[in-house]
Amino acid sequence: MVDGPILAVRGEATHEVPAEVVRFSVTVAARDKDRQATLRRLADRAEAVRSLIDGYGAAIERRETGALYVSPEIKRSGEKVVAYSGSVSTTVTVADFAVLGELMLRLADQEQTSISGPWWELRPGSPVHREARRAAIADAISVARDYAEALGARVVALVEVADSGMQMQPMMMARASFAEAADAGMPSIDLDPQVQSVHATIDARFRISTPTAISDPVD
Repeated sequence: MVDGPILAVRGEATHEVPAEVVRFSVTVAARDKDRQATLRRLADRAEAVRSLIDGYGAAIERRETGALYVSPEIKRSGEKVVAYSGSVSTTVTVADFAVLGELMLRLADQEQTSISGPWWELRPGSPVHREARRAAIADAISVARDYAEALGARVVALVEVADSGMQMQPMMMARASFAEAADAGMPSIDLDPQVQSVHATIDARFRISTPTAISDPVD
């Protein structure tokens, strides 16, 4: 086994790339004194949302139903039901950003419907993650060589590498601008995709040769 000083360094890399997909949430609600009326309205509104989304075909990558909520509303005292309320949420993943603004506004124009988002993302298997990890390794090697050179030594061997984690910047709302569509009086909206920042960090330990730049101070 080769002996020698150990040099510990950190390698980092940050890649800023365009978003690959975007998600948003749409929720429909219903309320009525009659339970069956509430359920019918909720089902009809959910189906209207579903049909509208499906009308965009291949532009929609995924449509997933989230929470379904139905509950009686009771007076403060006793168990008398005064109304029934319900809601159902759907998360939509869009691959074609060109239709996003139009789709969200059309959904928001539906009866008793609310919209939340958009949230811009990279795909879980995006090659950007791999590229950032490899760049962090290259940075660690470069840093180790710089330190070794400053000590009058050279990097001899890799002792250990530890992944300090991959970080994504927090997802934020996109900047939006509104305009009135001339044909139907319906507002249009331009949504600017948020750049995604991927940051990779690794800790590495290298064995270096005996430093020659270190000497005892002269009296």
